[in-house]
Amino acid sequence: MSIETRQQTLARPVQCTGIGVHSGRQVNLKILPAATNHGIKFLRTDLPGKPIVSAHFNSVVDTSLATVIGADGVIVSTIEHLMASFSGLCIDNALVELDGYEIPIMDGSAAPFTRLLQSAGLQRQEALRCYFIIRQPISLREGAKSVTVFPAAHYRISYSIDFDHPLIQQQDFSVVVTRESFDREISPARTFGFYYEIEYLKRYGLAQGGSLENAIVIDKDKILNTGGLRFTDEFVRHKLLDCIGDFSLLGMPILGHIVLKRSGHAFNHAFLEKFFASKDCWETRTFDDDPQLTQAQTKSMAI
Repeated sequence: MSIETRQQTLARPVQCTGIGVHSGRQVNLKILPAATNHGIKFLRTDLPGKPIVSAHFNSVVDTSLATVIGADGVIVSTIEHLMASFSGLCIDNALVELDGYEIPIMDGSAAPFTRLLQSAGLQRQEALRCYFIIRQPISLREGAKSVTVFPAAHYRISYSIDFDHPLIQQQDFSVVVTRESFDREISPARTFGFYYEIEYLKRYGLAQGGSLENAIVIDKDKILNTGGLRFTDEFVRHKLLDCIGDFSLLGMPILGHIVLKRSGHAFNHAFLEKFFASKDCWETRTFDDDPQLTQAQTKSMAI
């Protein structure tokens, strides 16, 4: 598997419009190229001074229903699907302009964002891409929930979920995350919810934009969406998609194997805090442009 050695941004700006799943409000989104070492940042064009919030785990202010980042009272909500697309396509630098507080939900997956970014084209930049290299396992456990990252020569995620519902139950999925596997196997997986939960949220002013057009809705014994599922295990694939978005908030890609059981946004974030504090378990490094040298450099990391 090849390693992307240089930072990347978009070749040209792109834009889209959609509704926020919780607010129900229309949001206009524009994604622009950015310089090396800029990272991913969000700019609120609807607020005085057009404040900017950086996509970093230290900026996370809420994980109850989605991943929300904020700074100085300014928030950007539901960033995980767009962030997963940036990460899955190896885009390091971009500026996201939006005229509301919530990223559009689109069809409930990352596929619309992935297609949008692909349509912009990718621009390889001069600066080297820096990776987290896992040297010792890091683990966080709480009851049935757990997240562990192990040393590996690639970026692999293995996810297990277990829901007390006949249409979900236990599902497991493991994949080496590349641009190709993200596009085909992860990006199209949609968010899901139970009908009674969505009705409850709407009564309290939440999930105002939620519908069968942007989520898999599950009743007691059936899926309410006319088209059914995109994958037989779409539920666990979407949880894995969310994980990619959440882990991208470390600010640099990982070379390691992440194993998750029953985790969600809040527990993912708790793990990121432990990960960053465990500096004796990882190091950062860049790789040579020569594919043969890069292969030799990564061989020693496999276990």
